[in-house]
Amino acid sequence: MSKSFSTITHDVAKALGTLRHDIPETMQGFNAMAKSALAPGVLSALDKELIALAIGVASRCDACVGFHVKALIRLGVSRQQLMETLAVCTYMGGGPSLMYAAEAVRAYEEMTADKAALASAA
Repeated sequence: MSKSFSTITHDVAKALGTLRHDIPETMQGFNAMAKSALAPGVLSALDKELIALAIGVASRCDACVGFHVKALIRLGVSRQQLMETLAVCTYMGGGPSLMYAAEAVRAYEEMTADKAALASAA
């Protein structure tokens, strides 16, 4: 059975809630770092999320791929922007990154289909 990136992100978000409860200071520090790194600057929010996705692909992190693809869709990423980012990932990381680039495509297709289904149901 194929993994579902919607399920992965949902399950990890739930577990992160547990961490927020059990280690609040650590999670507050991580959230402050994320907020600072993603704050407006020379790079756009979209550029920063593309970088985050690239690192998630290179690290072979399913949850990272899922969360950053979800954020990219919210920010209006085009399929071409996603594909060019994944091309650079493949260039820099070789075969293992190519496999996770394919996973990022699956996440994008799954989550854009989910978004379209929600929009048509409304």
